[in-house]
Amino acid sequence: MTQSPLHTETSVQHVAIIMDGSGRWARARGLARPEGHRAGVEAVRRLIAAAPKLGVGTLTLHSFSSGNWQRPPEEVERLFGIFEDFLFAEPTMWIGSGVRLAVFGRRDRLPGTLLQTIEYAESATSGCQRLHLRLAIDYSARHAILDAARCLNAANSEAEEAQFTRLLGQAEGEAVPEVDLLIRTGGEQRLSDFMLWESAYAELYFTPRLWPDFTHEDLGEALKEFHLRDRRYGALATAV
Repeated sequence: MTQSPLHTETSVQHVAIIMDGSGRWARARGLARPEGHRAGVEAVRRLIAAAPKLGVGTLTLHSFSSGNWQRPPEEVERLFGIFEDFLFAEPTMWIGSGVRLAVFGRRDRLPGTLLQTIEYAESATSGCQRLHLRLAIDYSARHAILDAARCLNAANSEAEEAQFTRLLGQAEGEAVPEVDLLIRTGGEQRLSDFMLWESAYAELYFTPRLWPDFTHEDLGEALKEFHLRDRRYGALATAV
């Protein structure tokens, strides 16, 4: 019997997810929007547990975009409180399961207590190697690209792709593999200023499933779809 591509050494390395639909999930149930975000945290926990078993080495989650500052201040405050509770509670479990956390995006606008909790969680899990978990908080891909371009200009260097990628990694905190599969839940079909450079050749997967309902089975289906696609990177398909 042919082995499933999900269990081969060619499994997808980097999955990025735009977690959309938590507010609509709450509204459909007559709940306040923060309750949808709290339910979304459970989906995050499910995916962190499932990703390594499905061959994913890096999991990047779009948690709070720079554009999300336009939301009501009380919602932003509650979101940051949810982030803080989550990042304070999880490291002990992550250490046991080999999950290393990295948060990227702007830090100068985050509340001090959240920033301290981020630093604690990153430090506590720094030696873990099974899954690289990346959370984008106050993140804009355009902003990161502009920062890298400014660094390139300050160095009076020619814009070679490898060097620019390295500078972009510095702007985002660390260099990571290019995104293989980018998933967006909630039915919308756009990238919303997320991982634009790193997703240049990513396979895109859109699902109407609202984020709090997204399960490890849904991730498995997305990965199956990924392995059915012909990734040619502009070249012709290999003759069989």
